[in-house]
Amino acid sequence: MVKLGRTLKLRLYPDTFQADEFLAMAQEYQRLANIVSQWVFDHDFPLSWLKINNHLYKKLRQASALNSQMVQSVFRTVVARYKTVQKQMRQHAYRYKTADNKWIQVSRDLTWLEKPIHFRRPQADLVRQSNYSFINGMTQISITTLGKRTKLAFTNKGFEKYFQNDWKLGTAKLVHNQGKWFLHIGITKDVADFDRENNPRIVGIDRGLRFLATAYDHLGKTIFFDGHKILLRRKKFLENRRHLQSKGTKSAKKKLRQLAQRENRWMTDVNHRLAKTLVAAYGPNTLFVLEDLTNVTFNTDDLPKSLRNSHRSWAFFQLESFLTYKAQANQSTVVKVNPAFTSQRCPKCGLIAKANRHHDTHEYWCAECQYRCNDDRLGAMNIELLGQDWLSGVKRPKIQKLTTIG
Repeated sequence: MVKLGRTLKLRLYPDTFQADEFLAMAQEYQRLANIVSQWVFDHDFPLSWLKINNHLYKKLRQASALNSQMVQSVFRTVVARYKTVQKQMRQHAYRYKTADNKWIQVSRDLTWLEKPIHFRRPQADLVRQSNYSFINGMTQISITTLGKRTKLAFTNKGFEKYFQNDWKLGTAKLVHNQGKWFLHIGITKDVADFDRENNPRIVGIDRGLRFLATAYDHLGKTIFFDGHKILLRRKKFLENRRHLQSKGTKSAKKKLRQLAQRENRWMTDVNHRLAKTLVAAYGPNTLFVLEDLTNVTFNTDDLPKSLRNSHRSWAFFQLESFLTYKAQANQSTVVKVNPAFTSQRCPKCGLIAKANRHHDTHEYWCAECQYRCNDDRLGAMNIELLGQDWLSGVKRPKIQKLTTIG
């Protein structure tokens, strides 16, 4: 069994008094979180909830109106944030070039932080039943404040199914955004795991520039997801951003932030729809194979200059994340493989030659066996072959370089 995770985003409808109570509680929670964060930073990053609790619990309980359960939640919130940053730093090593023009890579940890993590927005994590609960036949929600618990209406439009079908509700986050109040609730559900022994479908997915994704399956069928309209839309965002940056006024900076939020929402929507389409197209028990694109830079020489920098920042990792959790819900899985030579290897004779790929015509033409193919399709084919290796038991499948045919 595998545990699925989702987040319900419920809109709350507090009156003026309730909204003030929520804001006061969220600001107090934020204040304590920054106190705890400073303590963690000053004491060599002890990421043990128990250790933090032993040192700070009595002090914070005496100085704060937050109840016991919420003070404990503050500790967990701070620890979780530091662990997230710790994981990100381990994934992205520090790289620098030496005097003899060699790249050096140094792993990082929390000691690289120059200042403690700062919680900038008022927030509050609420434990189910202890700090929030649904009442009156799921028509109202009861939430803890600094004083008494308060009852109010909410809407769960679009999320009704998650209150059924064995989903378990967990800790919720009270969020204040643009004058509105929301409750983000983490939910989980156990589903059947991917069965690698049951002849799964294998789909190699090549992510790139002209095509956001090129999918090649074990039956030889290819699906292209054109990225041309995406590039043009990003070009428009870039032009608007440069225009606002040239003004430099206070209102222009505000519009820049709004533009960035709008672009991020659009990118998220595109990746959601693409991941959903892939999962629906291939059905349950599918092995989706992706390249590990960590520290990989795409070649943009075949794109117009106006589009090169714009597309480098496309959220490829976000697509990978969306595909992973959508696949799990469908008894499928995602595996990442080494990207070396996937765009240079001939899938027919195995020859690896960089010159065989022609960026100007977007074609791969093997000089040895004369096999010709679209270069994006070829990448997906090689990725699918690595998926076959993984399925046969190879832990870290990789294309071995072969430059001559024996």
